[in-house]
Amino acid sequence: MTTVKEIESSAKERMEKVLGDLQNAMATLRTGRASVHLLDNVRVDYYGNPTPLNQVANLHAEPGMLTVQPWDVSLISAIEKSIRVAELGVNPANDGKVVRVPIPPLNEERRKELAKKLHGMAEDHRVAVRNVRRDCNDAVKKLAKDKKIAEDEERRGQDEMQKITDATMAKLDSMARVKEKELLEIR
Repeated sequence: MTTVKEIESSAKERMEKVLGDLQNAMATLRTGRASVHLLDNVRVDYYGNPTPLNQVANLHAEPGMLTVQPWDVSLISAIEKSIRVAELGVNPANDGKVVRVPIPPLNEERRKELAKKLHGMAEDHRVAVRNVRRDCNDAVKKLAKDKKIAEDEERRGQDEMQKITDATMAKLDSMARVKEKELLEIR
């Protein structure tokens, strides 16, 4: 990267990726509603390869229940086992053709546990945003050290990096607050 503008655009792009990753991570937290995204991190042993569940079966969300219909019926027990070991707090059952995953309502203790997990996810992503800021500030300092930019341009670049970081952190906190409200809300 040879200019401050390139460094800033790189920072924006990387921070957007962090926000997207947080969005995906939060989708896997159970909120009491049935959502196929709950099974996004479930991997099934498919002929020796850990394969995402949505690549070996059709997933459907119904009120209070998820149904998983494998394309290869011989996988049904492997799918059921994979959902059990994924620690989602659900109890799958199969009828020989379809795995049914009832989504029980969350109790207060489980809601608080999930909220803690959400806070941990959010903090991990805050650290990632700070790491992006640090990398980009280092790149700006290197440009100044190599005499490719002036001191005032270096300062302006670092100020702009802080503004980008603050805006990203605000979005991240907002996303986490919305998800926490959804988790703690009793239906």
